[in-house]
Amino acid sequence: MKLLLDSFWRAAAYCMHHRVIALSFLPLLLMVALSLGVGYFYWEPALDMVRGMLDASVWVGRMWTWLESAGVGQLKVALAPLLVIFAVTPFIVVLSLLAVALMMTPALVALVAERRFPQLEKKKGGTFIGGLFWSLGSILLALVAIVVSIPLWLVPPLILVLPPLIWGWLTYRVMSYDALALHASKEERREIYRRHRITLMGMGVLTGYLGAAPSLVWASGALFAAAFVVLVPLAIWIYTLVFAFSSLWFAHYVLAALETLRAETAAPVVPAPAPLEILEPVQPKPPYDAGSTYLPPP
Repeated sequence: MKLLLDSFWRAAAYCMHHRVIALSFLPLLLMVALSLGVGYFYWEPALDMVRGMLDASVWVGRMWTWLESAGVGQLKVALAPLLVIFAVTPFIVVLSLLAVALMMTPALVALVAERRFPQLEKKKGGTFIGGLFWSLGSILLALVAIVVSIPLWLVPPLILVLPPLIWGWLTYRVMSYDALALHASKEERREIYRRHRITLMGMGVLTGYLGAAPSLVWASGALFAAAFVVLVPLAIWIYTLVFAFSSLWFAHYVLAALETLRAETAAPVVPAPAPLEILEPVQPKPPYDAGSTYLPPP
């Protein structure tokens, strides 16, 4: 617990570092350009498709009638944009995580190692290509889990549990590998996973819940069309900062765990004391008598 809290506050403090803030704009620019480009071409067709599905549903029509009788029929206007937003949010989150992992995490790990672990040996147990395939494979599994679990999201408690668990697992897989790729060997990385798997998973789940906060800003862009151009980049930047914080948190935690692991394996072994040699007692010589002949004992 001490290591967990110590790495948490260190990561929060590092988020105020000018280098971290500057690096956060790289994924932001990429994601904003991608989001605005896709939105320009597909936003209106997506809204028309969702509205057509809602109008064709008998159950939704009955709900509209009930809402209008309750005096909140204006919610009908906002439902279609919200559904589109909620549908694309997982993909925005995944792409933001991938962008941070590729464009920020190596620099953030180097910053943590430079300032806190300058003496830690770099065994280079991971490579950029290996990290890329590891991240893409983890993202693919996470997307499959999201698609399979979507029907369960209709159950009220599960929608608050399943998405953060999936994001937590994905964040744990991607951030842990990237944080250890340069400094740990494959054996050391497996040992750290074995010792700290539950804690690392909990860190990922917590950052998954933190990642839900930008969705409120993202959804507000659908409700307030005039501020859409401002709120969407703001939400993406918050996503970037959340994942940057998680990258720093994992870097502080796993590098400290790696330092402890090496200290344990490098501890000097105290040799066992040698057995005492038992010596036979020396028999004293009899006193010398000049008038007798001395014979040594047999």
